[in-house]
Amino acid sequence: MSTKKYKLTLVASLISTLLSHNVLAEEEKSQANDNNQMESIIITGNASGKAIRKVDASYAVSTLSDDDMKKLAPKSTADLFKAIPGVWAESSGGVAGANVFVRGFPAGGDAPFLTIQLQDSPIYAPPTLSFLENSSMFRLDETIDYMEGLRGGPNPILSNGQPGLTTNFKLKEGSEDTEGLFKFTTSDFGLQRVDAVLSGSLSDGLYYMIGGYVKSSPGARDAGFNAEKGNQFTINITKELDNGKLNFYTRQTDDHGTWYLPIPIKIDGVDNTYTQIGPLNRQATIQYGPDGTSESFDFGEGRGWKGSISGASIHLELDDGWSFFDKFNYTQGDADTLGLVPEDGPVLLSNVADNGSSAIGQVTGDTYSGDTYVQKIGRWVVRKQIESFTNDMAFTKEWQNSKASFGLYNANFSANDWWSIGNQAYHVVTPGGEALTGIDCNDNADSCDWNYDINSTGDGNTRAFYTAYEIKVLSNLTLDLGLRSEDHEINYTVDEGLDGKITQSVQYDENTFSWTAGANYTINKKSGIFTRVNKGSKMPFFDDFRDNFDAYKSGEDLIKDVSQFELGYKLAEENISVYATFFANEVKGDVFVPRPGAPAERFTNEAYGVEIDFNYFHDSGFSVNTNATVQETEITEHSDENLIGNQAQRQPGWQLRITPSYDMEFENGMWASIYGTLSAVDDRYSTNANIKENVLSSYEKIDFGVIFSPTDNLKIQASVDNLTDSEGITEGDPRNTDPLAANARYILPRSFTLSVSYEF
Repeated sequence: MSTKKYKLTLVASLISTLLSHNVLAEEEKSQANDNNQMESIIITGNASGKAIRKVDASYAVSTLSDDDMKKLAPKSTADLFKAIPGVWAESSGGVAGANVFVRGFPAGGDAPFLTIQLQDSPIYAPPTLSFLENSSMFRLDETIDYMEGLRGGPNPILSNGQPGLTTNFKLKEGSEDTEGLFKFTTSDFGLQRVDAVLSGSLSDGLYYMIGGYVKSSPGARDAGFNAEKGNQFTINITKELDNGKLNFYTRQTDDHGTWYLPIPIKIDGVDNTYTQIGPLNRQATIQYGPDGTSESFDFGEGRGWKGSISGASIHLELDDGWSFFDKFNYTQGDADTLGLVPEDGPVLLSNVADNGSSAIGQVTGDTYSGDTYVQKIGRWVVRKQIESFTNDMAFTKEWQNSKASFGLYNANFSANDWWSIGNQAYHVVTPGGEALTGIDCNDNADSCDWNYDINSTGDGNTRAFYTAYEIKVLSNLTLDLGLRSEDHEINYTVDEGLDGKITQSVQYDENTFSWTAGANYTINKKSGIFTRVNKGSKMPFFDDFRDNFDAYKSGEDLIKDVSQFELGYKLAEENISVYATFFANEVKGDVFVPRPGAPAERFTNEAYGVEIDFNYFHDSGFSVNTNATVQETEITEHSDENLIGNQAQRQPGWQLRITPSYDMEFENGMWASIYGTLSAVDDRYSTNANIKENVLSSYEKIDFGVIFSPTDNLKIQASVDNLTDSEGITEGDPRNTDPLAANARYILPRSFTLSVSYEF
């Protein structure tokens, strides 16, 4: 049996087993026995903005509480997304610069099918730009209460119309009681971090929450200096009204860290602790523009975010079944990227040295012999200023067996970029290896392969009208329909070469129409099934026009059309919950550009698979979560006919996460929790060409942790990430012109973290 047929049979078998389990289940128990699994509520995906029970939702959504996030101990925001079924996150790039893939949707990097919301509003209207996936602008800390992750479903209709994944982070709120937390965290890689949060009441019905952190470390891969620095401060104000709720928040962030990039993985001395940056090369002078202007930069800045995310919302219950909500978000700041980017594979110095035998270190003056491995490294500088203002307003009318919502979404956004990328020089292949003199490429910048300098400015506007209608046609059957009409405008100019001349000018104005239809069948209070189809789109943003300017000038609209089908089963009982979703999708019009100036790949991708989210709880204190995804991807159309039938690049056929936990209580009031996570992921192809020599191999990873509470207020948490020091790899190197050269990015090495917190 072929692999594709086997996976399809497995998907069908899983769904059949789950459905038959429910048919044979006992009648529901009394409501008095219901626990948090049954009463778990969600907000994301509901057009009315109201909370509903998770088990009643007609779409796939995952929830992670504050306690869940602490046990997962993610190294970055993108690292947390691995806990969402159907999502594959390459989070080994550091605190920023991840790549996030959803349900087999094709992508060459960043996160084009991911939207991040804070307090129900997108933090930046475009889901991704070059050198900016939105998790780079969001930092986790103790002010976060929980997160919801919605895949597919009504996504194409709501918010910014994201057809893929929407993650919604909710802040903690104050209450009548004054509460707080003070937490210190350290690690074996020199992390020093302090978190604090305080909440309470300002007056009757007026509550506050303030909190944040400050941190510093050389990084999980030691850069030889304090490469990760950051601080964040958040305020959340809530006012309870007689007929609703008012909320204001602001979050100020200044946080950056080393940009970890693919490295040569078949050279002695290069392992999962390796990073290109170090004291010998963090500062460098590059030349840019038509006159060869020279400027020095500190590449130790890495990737990060210095800016603010602020907003407010109001939710009112009006007369005669009407309700109203309005929510806005304003984001502004700098999302810069500076890093040392590999260009091709490593070579012996004797192959590139001017004298054919040796070269001299530019910093140390040491002589390196011809048998030393060197690699061409680009010193890349990207300065990016962004701004975004979004507003989402909706009215909802409820009748006895139906409800209708009518909404208006508006977004104004901009991005001003200054790039100088390329700037190659040969460096010694060793952690923080220095550049050399005595090599023509290093001593004469014009002799190296390529350089790409731009100064661009872009503004965009999106206005969308949407409506959602839901009707209960039977006591246990609900149907829903959603429609969205969107107008999308882009004005964008590019100065390529930094000579003050506009080489690209874009004035774009297109409309698109999206829809979704679903059915939810309640088998009993604790279980049900749903099915859904939707049609959405990924609209083009600034970089889509720059990379495909000729296509735009020839009249192509550059819209990526997305069609999806879902069939789901859900069960939430006293000690067990099961959410299983079969999905199938098609993405037409996708484009991948390996690097500026390279030919664009245009293709259509299809995918299908199943997501499993299983939780079991026992009265003894034992619990386990299983998160699994099995999927098949296929390129069905491509500008290169040789690639038709191949798998989508960098996406695993299956992945599995098992997280057991055991909680213990002692007679003197002390308690402890022991937990761990086993992660396993399938092989992936580095590129759409599916070159066997460049397969990213499957791997397993084990994390382990202990939380001990000697008093009601004091907690001590110790955790080990990557316990066995696995050298699993994530992304390859799409910029590599030699398909057999082995550049890839290891997952982060083993690290130990200890935190002590006091809660009151």
